[in-house]
Amino acid sequence: MKDIARRAGVSESAVSFALNDRPGVSEATRARVRRVAEQLGWRPSTAARALSGEGAATVGFVLARPAATLGVDSFFLQLVSGIQGVLAERHLGLLFQVVEDVAGECAVYRRWWAEHRVDGVLVVDPRADDPRPGLLDELSLPAVVIGGAPDERHPGLSTVWADDAGAMASVVGELTALGHRRIVHIAGLPGLAHTQRRIRTLRAEAERRGLAEVESVTTDYSGAEAAAVTRRVLRGPAPPTALVYDTDVMAVAGLAAAAELGFSVPADLSVVAWEDSALCRMVTPWLSALSRDSVEFGSTAARELLALLDGGPARTVQVPVPRLIERDSTGPARTDRPPRLGTANGVTSAGDSAAEA
Repeated sequence: MKDIARRAGVSESAVSFALNDRPGVSEATRARVRRVAEQLGWRPSTAARALSGEGAATVGFVLARPAATLGVDSFFLQLVSGIQGVLAERHLGLLFQVVEDVAGECAVYRRWWAEHRVDGVLVVDPRADDPRPGLLDELSLPAVVIGGAPDERHPGLSTVWADDAGAMASVVGELTALGHRRIVHIAGLPGLAHTQRRIRTLRAEAERRGLAEVESVTTDYSGAEAAAVTRRVLRGPAPPTALVYDTDVMAVAGLAAAAELGFSVPADLSVVAWEDSALCRMVTPWLSALSRDSVEFGSTAARELLALLDGGPARTVQVPVPRLIERDSTGPARTDRPPRLGTANGVTSAGDSAAEA
């Protein structure tokens, strides 16, 4: 401040008024002070701003998921890209942390609040009986919940959400139109609210359409577990004719597992991925997938959080329903059971594997 005041020919208090957008100096003086500050490479101290109650210029984002499953998750990479693009316009930082569970996430929020580390947070993976909205209300920490259905119990939190139920209904509708009656949904973590919405919708659609052989199986989102579940359901006495996976990575792993067992896609088995990505077009056959603009999803959430930080009211914003892009991995259901393959070529048939199990 002394250097700026000396070069601009004003007092240190005038420098403070000008740089902090406070009254007390003319616009000409304010412009001159800022020009000198820019020439000297001055930037505000985030720590000092936080201590003085002016904000940390940082947004927090905590993810409570197995770290091993994140490196190949295209959805979160695109989501963060959209978030960062909006924050960069306001010169705000993004503080990101991965934790083991929701309890660890709540501990991070308490620490950030006590240390004035963030001005607000973006919350993902809403859960049933979720403790986080209540905690954020208690801390008066501005927050946007990404992916959660509207919650009237916490009117101070904004929500940006997609209609997972509508998306699942559209998938079931397309598959049944192709003649599929045995459908297995290989889902993600069981405690997540969107996982439960998809499972409930699948059950409701199956009941409405009279489909008796439909089920959901939860996993940890890893490719390894998706492949293991795929092998198990395809080795059953009446293997499904269609599989719906909650991510692109799981779908690709399941596609490979099905091929190992001798199932041809889509002749014997149709495969749908919930998240569309380049990965869906790097395998043979190309995967049918639910597509949405994940970058814009993140951008919308970030804009809603900035609106809260600017003093605006909490809002609920719905993004477009993911739409199914049909590619080569879906086709008419096979009316008879896939042929039993022997083990002479190193491939174990569905029937033989079931007997061994």
